[in-house]
Amino acid sequence: MSRFCLADVLDVLFYTVSVSFLSFGILRYYRLELWLCVMFSLLFAVMTCAVCAVLLGGRRQKKVRSRREKEARDALLLHLALEKEERVRADLLAALTADGKDAICEEDVLSSEGVLLIPIFTMEPLSADMVASLLRKYGEAPFKIVCNSLTAEAEKLLLTFQKGAIKGDEVYALFARTKMPNPLICGQLPRRTLRGRLRISFSKRNARPFFVSGLLLLFMSLFTLFPLYYLVTGSVLLVSAVLVRAVGFSES
Repeated sequence: MSRFCLADVLDVLFYTVSVSFLSFGILRYYRLELWLCVMFSLLFAVMTCAVCAVLLGGRRQKKVRSRREKEARDALLLHLALEKEERVRADLLAALTADGKDAICEEDVLSSEGVLLIPIFTMEPLSADMVASLLRKYGEAPFKIVCNSLTAEAEKLLLTFQKGAIKGDEVYALFARTKMPNPLICGQLPRRTLRGRLRISFSKRNARPFFVSGLLLLFMSLFTLFPLYYLVTGSVLLVSAVLVRAVGFSES
C-alpha cells in the first residue's frame, strides 16, 4: 500500500501553501526586500512540507498497521466461532504449547498450568446466563473462559466468583506469537472495492445533504468578506445534489 493517500497529499499542500503565504505576508509587513521575502517563504514552505510529510506518513502507516491487525483479529475470531469445538481446542493447545505454557487436553477438557480453559467463541458477547451455567457446572474448580468478548454483567459475575477470562485481544496475541490456524474459515472476507465506495458516495440518499450544505454555503457567502470560496463550493454542492439525484446510484 502506498504511504500517502490523496487526503494526505492535500493536507500537505494546504499546510505548505498556508505557511508560505503567511510567512511572506509577515516578512513584507516588516518591509524586507522582495527577494528575501520570496526566498524565506519558499524555505519555510519546504520545511513545512517535509515535516508534514514525515508526520502524516507515520500516522498513515500506523493506521494501516492498526487496520490490518484488526482485520486479522476479526478473521481469527470469526474462524474460531465457526470452527468445530475439537479443532478449536486442538488449535489452542498447539498455540499454548508453542508459547511455552504447560497445557494438556484430555477427554475434551483443555487445561493450562492447572486451570481449566473453556473455549466458547460466539458471534455476540458472552452473556451472564452462559457464565452462570458454567459456574453451576464447574463449581469451585478454577477455570477461565476463552471467548471473543463478554458482556459487562458476565465480567462482573466472573469477578464475583474469582474466575478469569481470556478475551479476543489476548487470543489474537497468543496466535500471533505462535502460529495462526491455516486456512481460516472465511479468512478472505471481501474488501470494499472502488465501485462499492463510489456507490456509497454517490447514492441518491446523499442528494439531500449535498443540497442542504450547498444552500448553507451560499447563504454564508452573504456575511463574509471573502465570499468566493463559499460561492464556488456551494454551487458545486448544489450541482452535485442535482446530478446525484438524477443519475446517482439507487439504494436498492
